[in-house]
Amino acid sequence: MTAQQTVAVIGGSGFVGRHLLVRLVNAGLQVTALARSSAAESGLRKLAGVRVVRVKLESDEALSACLAGQAVVINLVGILHESREIDFDAVHVAFPRRLAHLCQAAGVTQYLHMSALNADAAKGSSRYLKSRGEGEDAVHHACGGVTVTSFRPSIIFGPGDNFFGVFDRLLDWMPVFPVVCPQTRFAPVFVDDVVEAFYQVLERGADFNGQRLNLCGPQIYTFKELVQFVARVTGRRRLVLGMPDSLSRLQALVMERLPGKLFTRDNYRSMQMDSVCGGDDFAALGITPKALEDVMTPLLARPR
Repeated sequence: MTAQQTVAVIGGSGFVGRHLLVRLVNAGLQVTALARSSAAESGLRKLAGVRVVRVKLESDEALSACLAGQAVVINLVGILHESREIDFDAVHVAFPRRLAHLCQAAGVTQYLHMSALNADAAKGSSRYLKSRGEGEDAVHHACGGVTVTSFRPSIIFGPGDNFFGVFDRLLDWMPVFPVVCPQTRFAPVFVDDVVEAFYQVLERGADFNGQRLNLCGPQIYTFKELVQFVARVTGRRRLVLGMPDSLSRLQALVMERLPGKLFTRDNYRSMQMDSVCGGDDFAALGITPKALEDVMTPLLARPR
């Protein structure tokens, strides 16, 4: 890919999006971030070198106008929890399907799609994973003439993440920490490695056309071990207890009714599957993923 080509990013105001936009700008690409809300627009305008456009993503006409002249479109839009206003099918299935057809019509040559590890329309253990899988299928089947690649990471860590940051804050005031689904296994992956995977595929699009890349870090941990890691490196003495399955389900039922929805029954169902990779798709991209301890230990063990 040449520096003169253009890239449009949807969902760029999120954790991965902010890191990806910086990587693309630093590579000398012409980057446009599409913002749905004023809050997203305001945050994106703080990133140097990024052209920000406010757009109604529900409008085919408005979205098509933004896609005109773009060589690459990157879709990072996703939600972990449903609400009365928005659901998984709308965000993970209907929107990517529309976007894929609009990319075709606009002459976009490459479409990169953020999904999730274990996404599977037929066998996903939760509505989240099934909708992610259905969205993947939709874009891979709809984008005739457009190079398509999907990215399926395990949990993503790094500065400002929504995983370790949450446990860091919770451990501040919880001397005893109950862990739901304590034996579920994860292979946490560094945000910069995920971003680099996007960039490498953007550069070598034809080599990865039609592929669904599973992205995992170099080591596997249980959920309980991850919480213990946060407690250990932050210097907190906490009793971390694994909850039996019946209590994990009960906690999901209770917590999904609370503001913020830290944990829901659908999250519980997602965690019935280990979030680990069967192979190493990073190797095909020439990337050696960084270890969790190397990145998060200095970030979490900060002066307090």
